[in-house]
Amino acid sequence: MSSTPVTVIVPGFDVAEYATEALDSLRAQTHPHWTAVLVDDASTDDTARIFADAEADDPRFRLVRHTEQRGLGAARNTGLARVDTPYTAFLDADDILRPDALARLADALDRTGSDFVAGAYVRLRPDAEGPGYTAGDVQPWVAAATDPARSGTTLTQHPAASGNIVAWSKLSRTAFWHEQGLRFPEGRYYEDQVLAQRMYASAAAFDVIPEVIVEWRQRRDGGSITQRLGEVDVLRDYLEALGEGIAVLRAAGADAAVEERGRLIRTLDLPPLRRIAETHPDASYRIALKAFMESLPG
Repeated sequence: MSSTPVTVIVPGFDVAEYATEALDSLRAQTHPHWTAVLVDDASTDDTARIFADAEADDPRFRLVRHTEQRGLGAARNTGLARVDTPYTAFLDADDILRPDALARLADALDRTGSDFVAGAYVRLRPDAEGPGYTAGDVQPWVAAATDPARSGTTLTQHPAASGNIVAWSKLSRTAFWHEQGLRFPEGRYYEDQVLAQRMYASAAAFDVIPEVIVEWRQRRDGGSITQRLGEVDVLRDYLEALGEGIAVLRAAGADAAVEERGRLIRTLDLPPLRRIAETHPDASYRIALKAFMESLPG
């Protein structure tokens, strides 16, 4: 098993209902050499207390607090500035790491020397009855990006990898972030899209593994940004982020990945947006969506 230390950046805003379970999933990791930077983004609930208690009880946790809410991208960047280990990972404070997540990811990077490794993930959906959540299956687009396992691959060899855009499914060499000047966009709703494509486009090589790393919570309270796509400003940011991600791939000459992203967006992202647009009271929603659809490759 890998002995390379990992720092996990855990941002959170008003996630007290879920944060303890997220931190427990870190405590349960089979990889013993981890620390976590907990970034409270000026929460108004008990998130800060839960983070502070974790820091007080376990020296592996370090707490940083924002005095005003700055958003997920800024919170992750705050955490990045405090990483002092060879490997960097992310966990949103309403999600859950599988117990062997860090071990599997770190073992892969130790073995291959790649810049980062991406694993599979599943949705954690609210139960129809009761307060619980149940993990689903790996979705086809996630499997296309991560299964079968590939070591030392590139976008040219594996363009479908570009469909795995979430930060918390990956473990990276910290030096890769510094060498490439990687930081999350701030003041955005969808900060993963462009950053992920910059990672794929600039990596000398990356790995993918089919094992599930994270259970991604679809919150019952509707607090996830992906559950707010009926809002016009959220839609515009989403479409802009998708377009910027494609632009990064196109600038890198990753034509096959551009085509893959276009196909995936048409089959996965656009259908629910079209359904919302059909009955949306604001015509600007339909206008923005139509303009984006006309600009898509493929």
